[in-house]
Amino acid sequence: QVQLVESGGGLVQAGGSLRLSCAASGIIFRINAMAWYRQAPGKQRELVATITSGGSTNYANSVKGRFTISRDNFKNTVYLQMNSLKPEDTAVYYCNSAAPGQGVYWGQGTQVTVSS
Repeated sequence: QVQLVESGGGLVQAGGSLRLSCAASGIIFRINAMAWYRQAPGKQRELVATITSGGSTNYANSVKGRFTISRDNFKNTVYLQMNSLKPEDTAVYYCNSAAPGQGVYWGQGTQVTVSS
């Protein structure tokens, strides 16, 4: 059974930081590309950051220079370090995994709220 379990969300003031974690089980983590998406109320889900199995990263323009995605293949965990948070970063953040022949999976989401 595949599980992606996010944690680390919460309420933070603008300018603050949070680190999200996503612990994976039931997949061969090291071969999966991992990603973070977010969905704000009334908006479509959007891609925030991706990291390939080889460690290459990519970011949405809106978070470049503020967010950092990383992975620990020994802990089967992907992280999203979020600095200089803005109210517009408020959303539910979702973890995603994908690999050829492995399928695509989603976590249940974790709420991030940034107050002004």
